[in-house]
Amino acid sequence: MLLASPLYLQQKKLRWIIFVTLYLLVDLYAYQGFKTLSRHPLMPWLFFGLSFFVLGLFVVQITLLSEQRNTSPGQLYVFGVFLAFFVPKLIVFGILFIEDIVRLPWGAWRHWFGTGAAAEGFLPSRRRFVSALALGLAALPFGALLYGMIRGKYQYQVLKYQLTFADLPEAFDGYTITQISDLHCGSFDNQEKVAYGINLIQEQKSDLILFTGDLVNNKADELDQWQDLFSQLKAPDGVFSVLGNHDYGDYVPWPDQQTKEANLDNLKLRQKQMGWRLLLNENAVITKGNDKIHLIGVENWGAGGFKKSGDLDLAAQGLAQKDFKILMSHDPSHWEQQVKDHDQNFHLTLSGHTHGMQFGVEIPGWFKWSPVKYRYPYWAGIYKNENRFINVNRGFGFIGYPGRVGIKPEVTVIQLKKSQNIG
Repeated sequence: MLLASPLYLQQKKLRWIIFVTLYLLVDLYAYQGFKTLSRHPLMPWLFFGLSFFVLGLFVVQITLLSEQRNTSPGQLYVFGVFLAFFVPKLIVFGILFIEDIVRLPWGAWRHWFGTGAAAEGFLPSRRRFVSALALGLAALPFGALLYGMIRGKYQYQVLKYQLTFADLPEAFDGYTITQISDLHCGSFDNQEKVAYGINLIQEQKSDLILFTGDLVNNKADELDQWQDLFSQLKAPDGVFSVLGNHDYGDYVPWPDQQTKEANLDNLKLRQKQMGWRLLLNENAVITKGNDKIHLIGVENWGAGGFKKSGDLDLAAQGLAQKDFKILMSHDPSHWEQQVKDHDQNFHLTLSGHTHGMQFGVEIPGWFKWSPVKYRYPYWAGIYKNENRFINVNRGFGFIGYPGRVGIKPEVTVIQLKKSQNIG
């Protein structure tokens, strides 16, 4: 493994200094809220003891991740616990900081023009109501993040869509596709729940199953415990897959390039062993009688700093503009930047990648929101550009935060329909 440069080490040290400084600032504000409501002598010991214990676990986890080539469920839980404690404190910090914006000029006014400031000090005392409000609001994400880790991450939902195309070949009218995405097998920790999810996929009895990338977090051997389970996925027209950004092993250190490449080769082999056909910038044909549709799979192509191994023109080589085409591309930014306005007519694109950030608010048929929408305009569900569609699957698994809050893991079922010309 190559040694890090002195500049990189300096930047890493600076980032840690900034992070710890901000953490301490947030802690001090959060403590003020607790202290306003309770002045028990054990309060500072309990508060700061727990806070630094969680911080210590987080630092150890980050250190281990920088040295290992794998991510264990236990390490993800450490990160989840850190979020469950830190995010609520950010809310307390925000509310009490706003209170201080009011307290400071009010204290200055009383000091210079008032008569009662001397007894209370320059700053007026914090209001118990404000602290109680801050802590009450902070309890909501604390409970939600814990619930998301305990229950939310395996609450699979089946979302069904019917998409209509004027040029769909007649024999494929009513054809069904089940899409799954972003398994991240290295994060799973419950065999029974994952098996339930696989049974749910099989219960859809679709003609075709498509997997749109991120089979693992980093290493092919994350599949050891799960390969037999996912080998159970079967469909009349087969199971096809593409690679996602995590499948290349780019986010962990390797002893050398050969080891990294061997890991990717192993991952490709395992998909073949599971009975999946991995499409690497290539296409396949699905035939029914004299009609056919074309399935296209590209390697990962993502905007920003993500890997751009996908070659759309190579993958669609040999296909005519009039052919009915379904594209599998892991990152929806590919659709946004290259696919939706491409000279070729890619009728339907299937993507994943965003996970819906595993956090958000959804009211089916009415409202959906997640912070990830500010990074990805196409982040969950069906979108249309003229006569071209994309579905962005919210993901079957999870990574980073080992849970889901408001954004459930997803199995998508899409039925293709041929529009009927009337008149």
